[in-house]
Amino acid sequence: MSGLVAALLIAATALPALADAPLFVVEPSQMPFDLGPGAPANQPSRRTNLPNAPGNSGSAPGNGSGIRANAPDNPANGPDGGRGIWAGDEMVGYYTRNGGTLNLFDRQGRRVAYRPGGGHTRSLFSPDGRWCGTVADTGGGMAFGLTQACAGRFFR
Repeated sequence: MSGLVAALLIAATALPALADAPLFVVEPSQMPFDLGPGAPANQPSRRTNLPNAPGNSGSAPGNGSGIRANAPDNPANGPDGGRGIWAGDEMVGYYTRNGGTLNLFDRQGRRVAYRPGGGHTRSLFSPDGRWCGTVADTGGGMAFGLTQACAGRFFR
């Protein structure tokens, strides 16, 4: 598993800053400590990671699909828009950055996960506050490693 994570992290460095991102499934118990839910910065119970913390809520300005930047019909969020989340050769969703928060949406515009702003964690959390996975954000691209449960939300 760690070889796959390393390969995707390396591949992500070759992508443009806002570019399509691969999705892969991770098992939390197999994650390196600093990327997994056990690290203090990554714990869902941490105040800055909570779904109701300022900037994290789906109803906070910039985090819902009701604004143009996050709308599923925005061409930037489509297959050729550069913000696609791909599982193999299928686009399953898209990501946006508004303020410091990174939001992941399925193709219908439902928010699947978020990474809180502030740079204290690389973890992703579900809108109900569960640890959802990690993001490889190398400055040159991204790859999203999600738990099976969170990844499944792209396919409902």
